[in-house]
Amino acid sequence: MEQQLDYAAVRAAADRIAGSVRPVAVVPAAEGLWFALEYLQHTGSFKARGARNFLAAHRDAGTLPDTGVTIASGGNAGLACAWAARAQSVPATVFLPANAPRVKVERLRGYGADVRLVGERYAEALAACEEFAAGSGALSSHAYDHPLIAAGAGTVLDEIRAALPGLDTVVVAVGGGGLFAGVAAAAREHGVRVIAAEPQNCRALNAALEAGRVVDVSVDSVAADSLGATRVSAAALAAAREENVRSVLVPDPAITQARRALWEEHRIVVETGAATALAAVRHAPEPLGERVAVVLCGANTDPGDLTPPAKRSPASRPPVL
Repeated sequence: MEQQLDYAAVRAAADRIAGSVRPVAVVPAAEGLWFALEYLQHTGSFKARGARNFLAAHRDAGTLPDTGVTIASGGNAGLACAWAARAQSVPATVFLPANAPRVKVERLRGYGADVRLVGERYAEALAACEEFAAGSGALSSHAYDHPLIAAGAGTVLDEIRAALPGLDTVVVAVGGGGLFAGVAAAAREHGVRVIAAEPQNCRALNAALEAGRVVDVSVDSVAADSLGATRVSAAALAAAREENVRSVLVPDPAITQARRALWEEHRIVVETGAATALAAVRHAPEPLGERVAVVLCGANTDPGDLTPPAKRSPASRPPVL
Protein backbone atom coordinates (compact mmCIF):
# COMPACT_ATOMS: atom_id res chain seq x y z
CA MET A 1 0.00 0.00 0.00
CA GLU A 2 1.36 3.42 -0.96
CA GLN A 3 1.95 5.84 1.88
CA GLN A 4 1.79 9.48 0.91
CA LEU A 5 4.02 11.94 2.69
CA ASP A 6 2.03 14.66 4.42
CA TYR A 7 2.75 18.33 4.92
CA ALA A 8 2.96 17.96 8.70
CA ALA A 9 6.10 15.86 8.23
CA VAL A 10 7.66 18.60 6.10
CA ARG A 11 6.83 21.27 8.69
CA ALA A 12 8.31 19.11 11.47
CA ALA A 13 11.45 18.69 9.37
CA ALA A 14 11.70 22.46 8.88
CA ASP A 15 11.63 22.96 12.65
CA ARG A 16 14.33 20.32 13.20
CA ILE A 17 16.79 21.63 10.63
CA ALA A 18 16.20 25.37 11.15
CA GLY A 19 19.51 27.14 11.55
CA SER A 20 21.57 24.16 10.41
CA VAL A 21 20.96 24.37 6.66
CA ARG A 22 21.30 27.28 4.27
CA PRO A 23 17.99 28.88 3.25
CA VAL A 24 17.66 28.63 -0.51
CA ALA A 25 18.37 31.72 -2.58
CA VAL A 26 15.81 32.44 -5.31
CA VAL A 27 16.88 34.65 -8.22
CA PRO A 28 15.13 35.87 -11.39
CA ALA A 29 16.31 34.13 -14.55
CA ALA A 30 13.91 35.24 -17.29
CA GLU A 31 10.38 36.54 -17.71
CA GLY A 32 8.22 34.40 -15.43
CA LEU A 33 11.14 32.15 -14.47
CA TRP A 34 13.23 31.96 -11.28
CA PHE A 35 16.08 29.71 -10.17
CA ALA A 36 16.15 28.21 -6.67
CA LEU A 37 19.88 27.88 -6.01
CA GLU A 38 19.83 24.80 -3.81
CA TYR A 39 23.21 23.72 -5.18
CA LEU A 40 24.65 26.28 -2.74
CA GLN A 41 23.48 24.04 0.11
CA HIS A 42 25.96 22.37 2.48
CA THR A 43 27.76 19.47 0.72
CA GLY A 44 26.68 20.90 -2.64
CA SER A 45 23.17 19.48 -2.88
CA PHE A 46 19.67 19.34 -1.38
CA LYS A 47 20.56 16.00 0.22
CA ALA A 48 21.90 17.84 3.26
CA ARG A 49 18.34 18.70 4.30
CA GLY A 50 17.12 15.12 4.42
CA ALA A 51 20.26 13.77 6.07
CA ARG A 52 20.10 16.42 8.77
CA ASN A 53 16.41 15.76 9.41
CA PHE A 54 16.93 11.98 9.49
CA LEU A 55 19.65 12.10 12.13
CA ALA A 56 18.07 14.90 14.18
CA ALA A 57 14.78 13.01 14.37
CA HIS A 58 16.55 9.87 15.58
CA ARG A 59 18.56 11.92 18.08
CA ASP A 60 15.33 13.45 19.44
CA ALA A 61 13.72 10.01 19.67
CA GLY A 62 16.74 8.51 21.43
CA THR A 63 17.26 6.05 18.59
CA LEU A 64 20.58 7.34 17.29
CA PRO A 65 23.13 4.71 18.37
CA ASP A 66 26.69 5.41 19.47
CA THR A 67 27.82 3.34 16.49
CA GLY A 68 26.38 6.09 14.31
CA VAL A 69 24.94 5.83 10.84
CA THR A 70 25.83 3.88 7.72
CA ILE A 71 24.93 4.27 4.06
CA ALA A 72 25.97 2.85 0.70
CA SER A 73 26.47 5.87 -1.54
CA GLY A 74 29.43 7.63 -3.07
CA GLY A 75 27.28 10.44 -4.38
CA ASN A 76 25.43 13.35 -2.86
CA ALA A 77 23.58 11.19 -0.32
CA GLY A 78 26.81 9.78 1.08
CA LEU A 79 28.35 13.23 1.40
CA ALA A 80 25.25 14.59 3.12
CA CYS A 81 25.09 11.63 5.51
CA ALA A 82 28.73 12.09 6.52
CA TRP A 83 28.25 15.82 7.01
CA ALA A 84 25.12 15.38 9.12
CA ALA A 85 26.75 12.67 11.23
CA ARG A 86 29.69 14.93 11.98
CA ALA A 87 27.26 17.62 13.16
CA GLN A 88 25.67 15.07 15.54
CA SER A 89 29.13 13.87 16.70
CA VAL A 90 28.47 10.27 15.67
CA PRO A 91 30.42 8.07 13.26
CA ALA A 92 29.42 7.69 9.63
CA THR A 93 30.45 4.52 7.81
CA VAL A 94 30.05 4.82 4.07
CA PHE A 95 30.30 1.86 1.71
CA LEU A 96 31.44 2.30 -1.90
CA PRO A 97 32.53 0.02 -4.73
CA ALA A 98 36.31 -0.37 -4.85
CA ASN A 99 36.39 1.44 -8.21
CA ALA A 100 34.74 4.59 -6.85
CA PRO A 101 36.44 7.81 -7.99
CA ARG A 102 39.20 8.84 -5.59
CA VAL A 103 37.84 12.40 -5.40
CA LYS A 104 34.60 11.07 -3.89
CA VAL A 105 36.48 8.95 -1.38
CA GLU A 106 38.60 11.89 -0.31
CA ARG A 107 35.60 14.20 0.05
CA LEU A 108 33.85 11.66 2.24
CA ARG A 109 36.93 11.29 4.40
CA GLY A 110 37.11 15.05 4.59
CA TYR A 111 33.74 14.97 6.37
CA GLY A 112 35.14 12.41 8.80
CA ALA A 113 33.52 9.32 7.30
CA ASP A 114 34.94 5.82 7.64
CA VAL A 115 34.98 4.76 3.98
CA ARG A 116 34.77 1.05 3.20
CA LEU A 117 35.55 -0.02 -0.37
CA VAL A 118 33.81 -3.29 -1.25
CA GLY A 119 33.38 -5.14 -4.54
CA GLU A 120 33.11 -3.67 -8.01
CA ARG A 121 29.38 -2.89 -8.10
CA TYR A 122 27.02 -0.79 -6.00
CA ALA A 123 24.98 -3.88 -5.11
CA GLU A 124 28.02 -5.41 -3.40
CA ALA A 125 28.67 -2.22 -1.42
CA LEU A 126 25.00 -2.12 -0.41
CA ALA A 127 25.07 -5.74 0.77
CA ALA A 128 28.17 -5.01 2.87
CA CYS A 129 26.48 -1.92 4.30
CA GLU A 130 23.43 -3.95 5.32
CA GLU A 131 25.63 -6.61 6.91
CA PHE A 132 27.55 -3.95 8.82
CA ALA A 133 24.35 -2.34 10.09
CA ALA A 134 23.01 -5.69 11.29
CA GLY A 135 26.24 -6.59 13.06
CA SER A 136 27.17 -3.22 14.55
CA GLY A 137 23.78 -1.76 15.36
CA ALA A 138 24.56 1.32 13.26
CA LEU A 139 21.54 3.21 11.96
CA SER A 140 20.97 2.42 8.28
CA SER A 141 20.21 5.42 6.07
CA HIS A 142 18.99 5.57 2.49
CA ALA A 143 19.67 7.95 -0.38
CA TYR A 144 15.99 8.79 -0.94
CA ASP A 145 13.49 6.12 0.12
CA HIS A 146 12.67 7.18 3.68
CA PRO A 147 9.96 9.59 4.91
CA LEU A 148 12.41 11.60 7.04
CA ILE A 149 14.78 12.00 4.09
CA ALA A 150 11.97 13.08 1.76
CA ALA A 151 10.39 15.42 4.32
CA GLY A 152 13.71 17.15 4.88
CA ALA A 153 14.16 17.67 1.15
CA GLY A 154 10.64 19.06 0.90
CA THR A 155 11.46 21.97 3.22
CA VAL A 156 12.90 23.82 0.24
CA LEU A 157 9.41 24.48 -1.18
CA ASP A 158 8.20 26.74 1.63
CA GLU A 159 11.46 28.69 1.42
CA ILE A 160 10.90 29.20 -2.31
CA ARG A 161 7.32 30.37 -1.68
CA ALA A 162 8.52 32.83 0.95
CA ALA A 163 11.02 34.32 -1.50
CA LEU A 164 8.65 34.21 -4.47
CA PRO A 165 5.08 35.22 -3.60
CA GLY A 166 2.57 33.98 -6.13
CA LEU A 167 4.59 30.92 -7.11
CA ASP A 168 2.35 28.68 -9.21
CA THR A 169 4.75 26.04 -10.55
CA VAL A 170 7.91 24.36 -9.29
CA VAL A 171 10.10 22.13 -11.44
CA VAL A 172 12.24 19.41 -9.88
CA ALA A 173 14.43 16.68 -11.31
CA VAL A 174 13.51 13.14 -10.27
CA GLY A 175 15.82 10.21 -9.66
CA GLY A 176 14.62 8.00 -6.81
CA GLY A 177 12.02 10.57 -5.86
CA GLY A 178 13.02 11.84 -2.42
CA LEU A 179 13.16 15.51 -3.37
CA PHE A 180 10.06 15.20 -5.52
CA ALA A 181 7.98 13.45 -2.83
CA GLY A 182 8.88 16.07 -0.24
CA VAL A 183 8.32 19.04 -2.53
CA ALA A 184 5.04 17.57 -3.78
CA ALA A 185 3.73 17.20 -0.21
CA ALA A 186 4.37 20.88 0.50
CA ALA A 187 3.17 22.00 -2.93
CA ARG A 188 -0.11 20.13 -2.52
CA GLU A 189 -0.77 22.08 0.69
CA HIS A 190 -0.42 25.39 -1.14
CA GLY A 191 -1.93 24.57 -4.53
CA VAL A 192 1.39 24.78 -6.35
CA ARG A 193 1.83 22.69 -9.52
CA VAL A 194 4.82 20.34 -9.61
CA ILE A 195 6.64 19.36 -12.80
CA ALA A 196 8.57 16.12 -12.26
CA ALA A 197 11.39 16.09 -14.82
CA GLU A 198 13.26 12.94 -15.83
CA PRO A 199 15.63 11.98 -18.64
CA GLN A 200 13.94 9.85 -21.29
CA ASN A 201 16.16 6.91 -20.40
CA CYS A 202 16.12 7.38 -16.61
CA ARG A 203 12.37 7.31 -16.11
CA ALA A 204 11.67 5.41 -12.90
CA LEU A 205 8.75 7.69 -11.92
CA ASN A 206 7.24 7.95 -15.38
CA ALA A 207 7.45 4.18 -15.86
CA ALA A 208 5.81 3.57 -12.47
CA LEU A 209 2.93 5.86 -13.43
CA GLU A 210 2.56 4.03 -16.73
CA ALA A 211 2.60 0.60 -15.05
CA GLY A 212 0.45 1.60 -12.10
CA ARG A 213 3.10 0.36 -9.64
CA VAL A 214 6.76 0.74 -8.81
CA VAL A 215 8.83 -1.08 -11.44
CA ASP A 216 12.52 -1.52 -12.21
CA VAL A 217 13.86 0.41 -15.20
CA SER A 218 17.07 0.40 -17.16
CA VAL A 219 19.28 3.45 -16.82
CA ASP A 220 21.13 5.11 -19.70
CA SER A 221 21.50 8.89 -19.62
CA VAL A 222 24.02 11.69 -19.29
CA ALA A 223 22.32 12.37 -15.94
CA ALA A 224 22.53 8.78 -14.68
CA ASP A 225 25.19 9.63 -12.09
CA SER A 226 22.62 11.45 -9.96
CA LEU A 227 19.23 10.49 -11.45
CA GLY A 228 20.02 6.86 -12.21
CA ALA A 229 17.76 5.14 -9.67
CA THR A 230 16.41 1.90 -11.08
CA ARG A 231 13.15 2.33 -9.17
CA VAL A 232 11.27 5.20 -7.59
CA SER A 233 9.99 5.26 -4.02
CA ALA A 234 6.38 4.32 -3.30
CA ALA A 235 5.88 7.75 -1.73
CA ALA A 236 6.99 9.41 -4.96
CA LEU A 237 4.57 7.33 -7.01
CA ALA A 238 1.72 8.25 -4.64
CA ALA A 239 2.59 11.93 -4.97
CA ALA A 240 2.80 11.71 -8.76
CA ARG A 241 -0.81 10.55 -8.94
CA GLU A 242 -2.07 13.86 -7.55
CA GLU A 243 -3.82 16.33 -9.86
CA ASN A 244 -1.23 19.07 -9.33
CA VAL A 245 1.65 16.92 -10.63
CA ARG A 246 2.84 16.43 -14.19
CA SER A 247 5.52 13.95 -15.28
CA VAL A 248 7.80 15.20 -18.07
CA LEU A 249 10.55 13.38 -19.97
CA VAL A 250 13.41 15.24 -21.63
CA PRO A 251 16.04 13.96 -24.09
CA ASP A 252 19.71 13.94 -23.19
CA PRO A 253 20.68 16.63 -25.74
CA ALA A 254 18.22 19.03 -24.08
CA ILE A 255 19.78 18.31 -20.68
CA THR A 256 23.29 18.93 -21.98
CA GLN A 257 22.16 22.16 -23.65
CA ALA A 258 20.43 23.37 -20.49
CA ARG A 259 23.54 22.72 -18.39
CA ARG A 260 25.69 24.63 -20.87
CA ALA A 261 23.15 27.47 -21.02
CA LEU A 262 23.28 27.82 -17.23
CA TRP A 263 27.03 28.30 -17.51
CA GLU A 264 27.12 30.50 -20.59
CA GLU A 265 24.20 32.75 -19.66
CA HIS A 266 24.37 32.79 -15.84
CA ARG A 267 27.80 31.42 -14.91
CA ILE A 268 26.08 28.66 -12.91
CA VAL A 269 27.71 25.23 -12.76
CA VAL A 270 25.41 22.33 -11.89
CA GLU A 271 25.21 18.58 -12.33
CA THR A 272 23.43 17.19 -15.36
CA GLY A 273 20.77 15.95 -12.93
CA ALA A 274 20.05 19.49 -11.79
CA ALA A 275 20.07 20.74 -15.38
CA THR A 276 17.32 18.23 -16.18
CA ALA A 277 14.82 20.47 -14.37
CA LEU A 278 15.70 23.47 -16.53
CA ALA A 279 15.69 21.28 -19.64
CA ALA A 280 12.03 20.47 -18.93
CA VAL A 281 11.23 24.18 -19.08
CA ARG A 282 13.27 24.88 -22.20
CA HIS A 283 12.00 21.76 -23.98
CA ALA A 284 8.31 22.38 -23.19
CA PRO A 285 6.15 23.29 -26.20
CA GLU A 286 4.34 25.94 -24.12
CA PRO A 287 4.98 27.83 -20.85
CA LEU A 288 4.62 25.65 -17.76
CA GLY A 289 3.20 28.47 -15.64
CA GLU A 290 3.26 32.22 -15.03
CA ARG A 291 5.59 32.19 -12.02
CA VAL A 292 7.84 29.16 -12.32
CA ALA A 293 10.71 28.18 -10.03
CA VAL A 294 13.30 25.66 -11.19
CA VAL A 295 15.13 23.89 -8.38
CA LEU A 296 18.83 23.63 -9.27
CA CYS A 297 19.48 20.89 -6.77
CA GLY A 298 23.16 19.97 -6.95
CA ALA A 299 26.58 21.03 -8.20
CA ASN A 300 28.94 18.17 -7.37
CA THR A 301 30.30 17.94 -10.88
CA ASP A 302 33.41 18.49 -12.94
CA PRO A 303 33.01 21.82 -14.77
CA GLY A 304 35.85 21.04 -17.16
CA ASP A 305 33.54 20.16 -20.04
CA LEU A 306 31.73 23.50 -19.88
CA THR A 307 34.60 25.63 -21.13
CA PRO A 308 36.38 25.14 -24.46
CA PRO A 309 40.18 24.74 -24.47
CA ALA A 310 41.93 28.09 -24.16
CA LYS A 311 43.06 29.53 -27.46
CA ARG A 312 46.65 30.62 -27.58
CA SER A 313 47.18 34.21 -28.52
CA PRO A 314 49.55 34.99 -31.43
CA ALA A 315 52.09 36.39 -28.98
CA SER A 316 52.22 33.13 -27.09
CA ARG A 317 52.83 30.94 -30.12
CA PRO A 318 56.35 29.72 -30.72
CA PRO A 319 58.20 31.52 -33.52
CA VAL A 320 58.29 29.97 -36.96
CA LEU A 321 61.90 29.16 -37.71
